[in-house]
Amino acid sequence: MPALVVGPMLRYVDSASASIFVETEVPCTVTVEAGGRPYKSPTFTVHGHHYAIVDITDISQDVVTYAVRLDGEQVWPLEGRPESRIRRLPDSGPRALAFGSCRTSVPHDTAHVLTHGHDVLRGYGCHLAQAGDEEWPDLLLLLGDQVYADSPSPEMLDFIHARRDTEPQNEIADFEEYAELYRQAWTDPEIRWLLSTVPTAMIFDDHDLRDDWNTSKTWREEMAATSWWKRRVVAGLGAYWVYQHLGNLSPAERAADPLYRDLSGAEGDGGAELDAFAALADAEPSSNRWSYARDLGPSRLIMIDTRCARQLTPGDRRMLDPAEQAWLEEQVAAPADRLIIGSSIPFLLPEGVHGVQNWNEALCDGAWGRRVARLSERFRQAVDLEHWAAFRRSFDDLARLFAGLGKPVLILSGDVHYSYVAKASAGQVYQIVCSPIRNPLSRLLRWANIFTQFGIATLVGGLLARSARIPRPPFRWRVIAGPWFQNALATLSLPDARATWVQSTGDAVKEMGTVQLE
Repeated sequence: MPALVVGPMLRYVDSASASIFVETEVPCTVTVEAGGRPYKSPTFTVHGHHYAIVDITDISQDVVTYAVRLDGEQVWPLEGRPESRIRRLPDSGPRALAFGSCRTSVPHDTAHVLTHGHDVLRGYGCHLAQAGDEEWPDLLLLLGDQVYADSPSPEMLDFIHARRDTEPQNEIADFEEYAELYRQAWTDPEIRWLLSTVPTAMIFDDHDLRDDWNTSKTWREEMAATSWWKRRVVAGLGAYWVYQHLGNLSPAERAADPLYRDLSGAEGDGGAELDAFAALADAEPSSNRWSYARDLGPSRLIMIDTRCARQLTPGDRRMLDPAEQAWLEEQVAAPADRLIIGSSIPFLLPEGVHGVQNWNEALCDGAWGRRVARLSERFRQAVDLEHWAAFRRSFDDLARLFAGLGKPVLILSGDVHYSYVAKASAGQVYQIVCSPIRNPLSRLLRWANIFTQFGIATLVGGLLARSARIPRPPFRWRVIAGPWFQNALATLSLPDARATWVQSTGDAVKEMGTVQLE
């Protein structure tokens, strides 16, 4: 009998359709029974793993429960577990979006709770299983570091070491290991149920591939010189395409995707074709677009690739290369009452840290000479000076664009392992950060962050930027709430634009704080 390996995961949902992703143990036909109708799709195969996305179309009302069958045998819902449902996106837009980033998938035992805290995604799943409809989000945004390829759990390390003793010894090396990494991340019973019944949209950050991914041209050259990075980045981008990117697309967008058409229509294993696509996406970012946009009623969601689309030319660094920048400007110009921007890394850091990153970028580009440039590059990598502020031209371009729109711009981010809200002095621009879901800083690092980012940097960041003759940013901003360092998940309530953070108590959640925006 065929078995589910990963899923079912409810991914793209609008007012009339929904898409459900599964990985299965063997090739088979996947049937989703929803609203009294069967919807079918055969699996496709890459690197010996079997996947399907089943599109449920022409939905006229919410689906109270759905079932999954593999070659006719029912495998979902699991016995003794809650049923899964599909709630359509209202034409008036979502009532709430949940979001967060940075989740390590370690066990939930006492030892790992002490080191990693409670898993808020798991606690949130337990909470929703008992909660009324008014507490359910219409969409869950996972804003990066869904998996940690460079810092695997003990269970993942056991899997790696049982396979090989080659480099990289304590990191993910190939597609097979990525597949196991995703399986371990998404099959805890409470999380599996949550992902089966709350739609998700995702974007990567560095740890989905490796810490500091595409920080600079020097970083890329150093990684390219290793014996294992090429295989790793190809596997990472290929696995991201399968496990995360495909579900971000609408049924029409997916049907138009040439790689998906080829793989879903092939009889054999498409691993080589997926690898070729991923290698090209890494070498020539303009060959593929990971960013995407959706209309959510009167709001417009724009999820930005802030990793693969970078231009790393010294002296002309850009967070988004020209093609990606042009696409973003086109999306921003589309009709909408409000923009919701998903950026894995914060756009508005504390002002002082912004100045330090401006200064470091200028020094890396030779403002104080070649020797200082080399030292500054080491400093850039050592303390993660790679946010929007470290690509100042892109920051300035986007700041002017957002400030001049005359409409609210809510930027949702993660990455920094603390949560906060910042408000710009110009326009209606807000930065809302929720990080981590489960990967807290130690108490020492929390104090170090407060001391440096909200202390020393505040005092010296502007001075350093001016010492390198860097122009002031287009507007100023200030942190109006936070920082909070606990594991957390946030919700953005609409249309009143209220952000709320919750933390987990194990099998439940409790509120940490609420901020009224706009």
